[in-house]
Amino acid sequence: MTGRQPPVVLDGGDRRCVLLLIELRRLVDGLAPGTVVHLIATDPAAPIDLPAWCHLTGHAYLGPVPGAHPATYALRVSVQAKTTDPDRPWHLPSEPSPQ
Repeated sequence: MTGRQPPVVLDGGDRRCVLLLIELRRLVDGLAPGTVVHLIATDPAAPIDLPAWCHLTGHAYLGPVPGAHPATYALRVSVQAKTTDPDRPWHLPSEPSPQ
């Protein structure tokens, strides 16, 4: 036995990526580093927004899950991840709100 845990799945359904990132941010906050998350997302912005969010936060973007239907994207929770604003997960807490 390898001790590898199955991925945690977040089914985003047809929700827009903005809402998915809010849910994803809340989910990863409660997961141990090294946990793999599979995000199911049909929003056409997901393959752009998810890697960008991972780059911002430091989580490892693992890419699309081969053969998954509907589209599923994988990431690995990082021990050194940056925390983002809970309601605006595409912003670091020190960034001012847009006026």
